[in-house]
Amino acid sequence: MATNPRYIWMDGELKDSAQGNIPFLNAGLHYGFSVFEGIRCYATERGPAVFRLQEHVERLLDSAHIIGFRDLPFTRDTVVDAIHQTIAANRFSACYIRPLIYLDGAMNMVLDSGKPRLVIAVWEWGNFLGPEAKERGVRANVASYTRLHPNITMTKAKVSGNYVNSILAKTESLRTGFDEAIMLDPAGYVAECTGENIFVVRDKVICTVPRGAILEGITRDSLITLARDLGYSVVEEPISRDQLYISDEVFVCGTAAEVIGLREIDFRMIGNGKTGPVARSLQDAFENVTTGKHARSATWLSYVPVAALSSAKG
Repeated sequence: MATNPRYIWMDGELKDSAQGNIPFLNAGLHYGFSVFEGIRCYATERGPAVFRLQEHVERLLDSAHIIGFRDLPFTRDTVVDAIHQTIAANRFSACYIRPLIYLDGAMNMVLDSGKPRLVIAVWEWGNFLGPEAKERGVRANVASYTRLHPNITMTKAKVSGNYVNSILAKTESLRTGFDEAIMLDPAGYVAECTGENIFVVRDKVICTVPRGAILEGITRDSLITLARDLGYSVVEEPISRDQLYISDEVFVCGTAAEVIGLREIDFRMIGNGKTGPVARSLQDAFENVTTGKHARSATWLSYVPVAALSSAKG
């Protein structure tokens, strides 16, 4: 269960979350014209630390650039500082972070007639796919909905409106008894899940799909690096639906889900029907990184500054 924050960041300052209201008439709400990031802050011995914060903020601003925002009234450093302040104000040692840039106004569907506004919320959020998912793995099916074609919308940007596609697929899966949906690209090859990237293991080689038809996950990039650190071979190549069924392991990753195995796909058991050894080794490595106990923690964790914590609202 998510714990609601006391404070959010809006229009350049912290506000009581009850005051975090936006106007009803805005293109972000009505047309899905907004971009966002999902980021996690982890509890460590040195205090709260955000995982790959710089890369997430960079992707947020890249998303804004891709969909056409011009002259944003805030910089990367401003967003980083605002995220630190929002975590500190809510006194969370670990939390999920959601910065969002939405288009205010522009009800005439003309981008330049509106203005971008930044909102940041944080909340305590545990296991995205359920408390047993990490240990047991989850059940998935191939969705009847296709991953968005790159000439239909900007698939490299984390656009709010794009997630209608994911909501339809995920809802379909849950209503039919599964935990997650796997989406195919317009050519019929595996693309990604509704909020996660996907990996396949066969004969000790880890395979993941090329970047062309997917959102390039920061957790995905982290796992590729960690896998190679552990001595695994990682290749990027197209994956067909039936290749999933005969894999030794299939696992997914994302900021919310972290690293989760798929024990069953389309009523077919994967491997031995539980999270496999490769996924487990990456779960362990990822946990060590995010808790500050790995060699890569020094460059991948952004600790909330002591100054922000000491001046936080109480």
